[in-house]
Amino acid sequence: MNQEILTKRAIELLQQLIATPSFSGEEDQTAQAITEWLSSFGVKTQRQFNNIYAFNKHFDENKPTLLLNSHHDTVKPNSAYTKNPFSPHIEDGKLFGLGSNDAGGCLVSLLATFVHFYEQEHLTHNIIMAATAEEEDAGEKSLTALLPILPKIDVAVVGEPTLMDLAIAEKGLIVFDAVVEGTPSHAAHPNTNNSIYNTIKVLDWFKDYSFEKISDALGEVKLTVTQINAGNQHNVVPAQVDLVVDVRVNDCYSNQEIANILQNEAPCTMTPRSLRLNSSAIDPEHDLVKSGIALGRKTYGSPTLSDQAALSCQSVKLGPGDSTRSHSANEFIYVNEIGEGIDLYIKILRGFLINS
Repeated sequence: MNQEILTKRAIELLQQLIATPSFSGEEDQTAQAITEWLSSFGVKTQRQFNNIYAFNKHFDENKPTLLLNSHHDTVKPNSAYTKNPFSPHIEDGKLFGLGSNDAGGCLVSLLATFVHFYEQEHLTHNIIMAATAEEEDAGEKSLTALLPILPKIDVAVVGEPTLMDLAIAEKGLIVFDAVVEGTPSHAAHPNTNNSIYNTIKVLDWFKDYSFEKISDALGEVKLTVTQINAGNQHNVVPAQVDLVVDVRVNDCYSNQEIANILQNEAPCTMTPRSLRLNSSAIDPEHDLVKSGIALGRKTYGSPTLSDQAALSCQSVKLGPGDSTRSHSANEFIYVNEIGEGIDLYIKILRGFLINS
């Protein structure tokens, strides 16, 4: 397939996806659009919920498997939009629209790349393309649901906007509900065990706490208190103060290890909401990384979460667009970033699938 035609078709698909609302859990129509787009190239697709996936034509169960993955759900547009978020229009080389940057540009570029390799024989790896749902809210019908029915994945490329540099590590996430306890009482009476006052030293503890292990790629584990709630009457000292603690985990720890440490050491009760969003990484010496570096791409560690957290294999986050545009008002991607993304995806994978 001619790469220029592929790029043109990818941009057309992205415009169609932008024009089709696909909030997390409501991606039925974009799933159908992706199915029809792949089918137009002769690709046989399969569907689980709103997850669309396909295998390269010469899939060989004796070969290792590469997963290409990105998502087609979006967040809801924020109130600062001045442009119609569902109007995929181009101005000054920018394609505007909700999901254009996160992660529509990555998705259509990966789909085009998959079509490019779809019929090729003698590749070192099988290829599975997965356009998945519910990434933005880490839903139950996301990539997490699809993985158990797929063949074993050996390595993955997750399409998220990275300016086509290689995120070779990604921080995991644990959200904790924390409780600081005290003695409830009438505000007029003495109380030496005021839960709100007790919270002061707890907040200081969180502010000053640091984890011992520092990652070369991801730096320190970042712990942040993001919410606080207590009391509902002016004359009543509450029995407890509720905190929410956001912990971004580097690749030196598992989420379970972080939970164990905080539950043992924190001066309050700590309850994790989930431990499944672990950090991700790929060996810097992996052939896929080397192929990208050979093309002049940089490597870095990413502080933001993606569907990499669902994967147990080595994975790299890579895609056109800029992460700082994600979830912003009047979201956009440069049209030429899509063509460049497809070109670089193809070149990086060619170096890995043919020369490794």
